[in-house]
Amino acid sequence: MEEGFRLWANPSSPHAEGRKARALLEDARERIKRSLGWDGELIFTSGASEALAIGLGRAQGRRCIVSAVEHDAVFRAAPGAIVAPVGDDGFIDRAHLAEALADGPAICAIQHVNSETGTMQNLDDLRAALNTSGSLLLTDCSQSAQGYSIPDADMIVVSAHKAGGPIGVGALLVRDFAMLEPSGGHERGYRQGTENLPGALGMAAALEASRKPDGWTSLAVNDAFDAWREAVIASGGTDVSPGVWGAHAIAAVAHAQIGAQAMLIRLDGLGFAVSAGSACSSGTLRKSRVLDAFGIDDSTASRTIRVSIGWTTTVEDIERFANAWASLTP
Repeated sequence: MEEGFRLWANPSSPHAEGRKARALLEDARERIKRSLGWDGELIFTSGASEALAIGLGRAQGRRCIVSAVEHDAVFRAAPGAIVAPVGDDGFIDRAHLAEALADGPAICAIQHVNSETGTMQNLDDLRAALNTSGSLLLTDCSQSAQGYSIPDADMIVVSAHKAGGPIGVGALLVRDFAMLEPSGGHERGYRQGTENLPGALGMAAALEASRKPDGWTSLAVNDAFDAWREAVIASGGTDVSPGVWGAHAIAAVAHAQIGAQAMLIRLDGLGFAVSAGSACSSGTLRKSRVLDAFGIDDSTASRTIRVSIGWTTTVEDIERFANAWASLTP
């Protein structure tokens, strides 16, 4: 990032400094694609929200279908979308999806990993149904690109800060630019605004680091996190993360007796940052829309917090948090 700040030139400018900036930007683009194993196109954005707005708002001649548990940014980007519910297994309801697809091609927004519960969607078996209908799959990989292989999709959304990179930069991976209506401007004419060169360089470095075999979280950290989740259940709490597949880095857990807001305050006082719902919808006392869509009852949802770990988390951190959780009493 320091290299980008030192240069401080517009990558679209034709002068020498601009050409240097362009070369660095294109290098960052290729590094990110290589890290993710992507051989299509990449549009730099200001983050996942803008990437979703471009992908869903400018898909060529297609209506939108979104799963009921998508991030709020998906619903803002596609306000008139058909909403497909999820089943008891946490996966998108295949029957409802097939019914919606029967009306013609669509762009379907189905996340890879849920930001509130860590529930992972089984996307591989959706491809046949989507291909048969001529539909496109847009997958939000903001929560998974740093630790999992990206799924087979037509568009992929990634966010730098979720991989330990800078805030304010992300990308929309596109299989083919022909899928999108161009807007004019930068990024091959598919995005307005000067590219964030330092952010793009930071994003490339973060993804390269997090995608290494010993990158995002170690097996020891994952095992400690899973052990804490088991301890929550043993103490009378509930692991409410729905689905048979779940990411190691995110959990939604309910205390047996204490409300979510009280837990947030008490754990914050003990030095731990957790949340109730996603960060973009926290600060409200309403039941999480995502937990409601997953079928979590009101009482359990009111006692549920979201706990996640990142690239700096250690086994000792999780052990301290487990002790803090055990100390919570009404």
